[in-house]
Amino acid sequence: MTRPSPATAPAASGSAASSYDRLRPRRSCLAVPGSNPRFLEKAQGLPADQVFLDLEDACAPLAKPEARHTVVKFLNEGDWTGRTRVVRVNDWTTEWTYRDVVTVVEGAGPNLDCIMLPKVQDAGQIVALDLLLTQIEKTMGFEVGRIGIEAQIENARGLNNVNEIAEASERIETIIFGPADFMASINMKSLVVGEQPPGYPADAYHYILMKLLMAARANDLQAIDGPYLQIRNVDGFRAVAGRAAALGFDGKWVLHPGQVEAANEVFSPSQEDYDHAELILDAYEYCTSEAGGRKGSAMLGDEMIDEASRKMALVVAGKGRAAGMRRTSTFEIPEG
Repeated sequence: MTRPSPATAPAASGSAASSYDRLRPRRSCLAVPGSNPRFLEKAQGLPADQVFLDLEDACAPLAKPEARHTVVKFLNEGDWTGRTRVVRVNDWTTEWTYRDVVTVVEGAGPNLDCIMLPKVQDAGQIVALDLLLTQIEKTMGFEVGRIGIEAQIENARGLNNVNEIAEASERIETIIFGPADFMASINMKSLVVGEQPPGYPADAYHYILMKLLMAARANDLQAIDGPYLQIRNVDGFRAVAGRAAALGFDGKWVLHPGQVEAANEVFSPSQEDYDHAELILDAYEYCTSEAGGRKGSAMLGDEMIDEASRKMALVVAGKGRAAGMRRTSTFEIPEG
């Protein structure tokens, strides 16, 4: 998947159109309190695809001002090699947001990949963040437009406006489901975040997840599922993560080191599926070539493949390659 190019899609207000590749690996998105140096140190050794240093819910109000400087220090001095570096600021309805963004971006902009904005309710909140980031980048002499935005949807208004939110800026990289606040906002009858509410026989989250996913995919964004708070229940985490992965989500938040490996596994294809996807791509490339007879479809074993098969295989192969998988099968040109 690729974002619309600057030549074909105008930038949103305040945003410089760019060709930055926003599609980073995000199978596991590790939340780390920005006020806890011990956790920030430990997070650097965990195999999470993304680490976000949290200035919002994980920081007590009195700890937030100092946490900003702690986050800057760890972004600049920590070893985050191979990980997407994100800071979650406080939402626009609070008094902390602008100072969060200014302090973190001015202090550690070159070592920051994205700002995560929680409780996004309308497109204007994304445009405002985009404008602020652009002003800081210009003032500091940073590359304008490089820092991405992750939009977290946590209530009914945000869900209703998610399509406009997803289109609000060229900086947006992900749409994220925030289940805890969302469950509270709609009065869902459950105290276990991410689990099905008692008394409802179907999947209470299906509509929510699919609406977020459609908004993301319509704008070539990634879709990320939120946290599962029973951190010692790895089987429960796998089940909830598997639901999102089956729909097509790209990853999930992790709150504990024990969830990282499970997320990486659930949001990666199996070795069998990865090998099969690569074989489909090889077989389709051959059958459509001059040597393969310039055919629009062909047989791969007992399976007929065509252009639709190629598109589906690209998704699975892309996930496998991003996860660093290596194929264990080789395409053989069919005889005759």
